[in-house]
Amino acid sequence: MKNRRIRHEGVLHTALSCDDILCNILLRLPPESIPKLIIVSKRWLHLICSSSFRHSYLSRWRVGFNLLGFFVCNYLYLGRPQGGAHRPRSEPALPLLSTSRECDDLKFSGILKKLGYFIDSSDGLLLVVVPKTYFVWNPITKEQIKLPRPRVYFEELCMAFIVEDSPDDDISYRIVRAKCESRFEEINVVTIETFSSKTSTWCYSKLRCSSTISLSPWISGTVIGGVIHWYAAQGNVAIYDPDHHDKHIALVKLPGPFDFDAQVVGESLDGCLQYGWSCKAGLQIWVLEKGLDGYSSLFSTDKQSNLSWSMRYKLNFKLMWKKNPSIATKCIARSKETEIMAFSPQNSETVFIRTGSNIFLYHFKSNRMEVIQYQGRGSSILSDFSKVVPYYKRAWPQSVSCGNGNGTT
Repeated sequence: MKNRRIRHEGVLHTALSCDDILCNILLRLPPESIPKLIIVSKRWLHLICSSSFRHSYLSRWRVGFNLLGFFVCNYLYLGRPQGGAHRPRSEPALPLLSTSRECDDLKFSGILKKLGYFIDSSDGLLLVVVPKTYFVWNPITKEQIKLPRPRVYFEELCMAFIVEDSPDDDISYRIVRAKCESRFEEINVVTIETFSSKTSTWCYSKLRCSSTISLSPWISGTVIGGVIHWYAAQGNVAIYDPDHHDKHIALVKLPGPFDFDAQVVGESLDGCLQYGWSCKAGLQIWVLEKGLDGYSSLFSTDKQSNLSWSMRYKLNFKLMWKKNPSIATKCIARSKETEIMAFSPQNSETVFIRTGSNIFLYHFKSNRMEVIQYQGRGSSILSDFSKVVPYYKRAWPQSVSCGNGNGTT
């Protein structure tokens, strides 16, 4: 009996000593077990933190995100015309409202003063601009990557930042600049430039739309599964898939009225496009239901898309405050109306709401409001031209031994 147990332990040890076998075992374990597995040994830590394992794991499991803080983007300066408003010296170019130790360290490091204006973030990486020059900043390696100058000048534009998960150690990303036409004639073409980190070059192209299209300038696109969503004129959302073989951009009519105070788009828990808008009275959350082929019909030029929106949640702000009296008492001296701010990533049950400099996370199922405590200047988000953007990083460990970080987090 003892000899049999010894032989069994020997076989088990031999199996776990093989990286391929260990990898296949770990790929079957749920995401909540990952933080426990990395402390088993340095070998397990190195394997889990490797880009190849992360790529394989994320293709099987949906891994959550950690909220690090909020960036404040002021479009008054980002798209400043010649002779327009100048940023006061007392106002930071890249305001950060920190909700984590990682962002606290980032603020006190002084690096934010060198990065320029915030454009977008994706999986922890930042896309920023110093007049006419774009940079990508990696918070893990602390590396600031300068991009080559775009080939074409756009007077007004909107952008999108796509970070692609790669089995290689190198981080792969794409940046899309789209020209926003302000002319009154009808146009069904969108001119874009795409930068790829794999080629380190900008590529010029034109997208065709089946109807007249005009993108909204100075607003970053929302990326869901590699697909870009930009706001467009006349209450539409423009959808562009960079990997689709046809250079086609689709327009989808958004639900709800035109007299909203704020609007946001994001990804629902079931992978659908969700849209939220708010006015003084309350907010509504809608979801674009998928067809049998998902959203593929949107990019087809030979057939009409029959996708439709369905409303998932409706919230009255007066009732919201009434059900959360302790929070309502603290915010009784609200100087601004309540409005929707942002969705949580891949989440349909919560939404960020702000009132002036106060930020809340509202839970639809429990009707509960959660106050988001942050470190930073709340006055930075009082401007009507400011957009508060949550700063997330995927909840995945990193290790310096893997060559993709400077410590284990």
